[in-house]
Amino acid sequence: MFRTIYSRLSGSHVLSNINCVQNLVTNKYSTGRPIIEKGINQVILMGRCGTDALKRGTDSRPVIIFSLATHTHFKNQETDELQQKTDWHRISVFRNRLQEKTLNFAKKGSRLLVQGRISYGEITDANGVSHQTTSIIADDVIFLSSGRVATEEDVDEAIEA
Repeated sequence: MFRTIYSRLSGSHVLSNINCVQNLVTNKYSTGRPIIEKGINQVILMGRCGTDALKRGTDSRPVIIFSLATHTHFKNQETDELQQKTDWHRISVFRNRLQEKTLNFAKKGSRLLVQGRISYGEITDANGVSHQTTSIIADDVIFLSSGRVATEEDVDEAIEA
């Protein structure tokens, strides 16, 4: 399943962009003509929704936002115990067709795969203090499972079926 998802995300457009960057850099140095280089800003995250998706913004520029938790596991060198670190990501969805689907299905606990790009910004609070922000602007959200946890009855029904 992951191979299918990965091939969907790493489709020809991504490889084409990488080839384009290679060609631009090669052309710059081989021809000596200045050209504009293309960059890549791509993020793929898989984790669980920390909150139900919420609609924010204005009527003319709505945005759907939710938090996504990803986990990293590592071994503590002193205690030799396996530990987990959780990172929280702010996800913003601006694409119209993706907004409705995200609002309906991105619920707390649901497992998601998000493809997008990192966006940095700055906001000023009510006291006039500036704060740096980091968001993931989602280009695609793939819903892997609902946030509902299986109960004993669900397991019993699955065994009996």
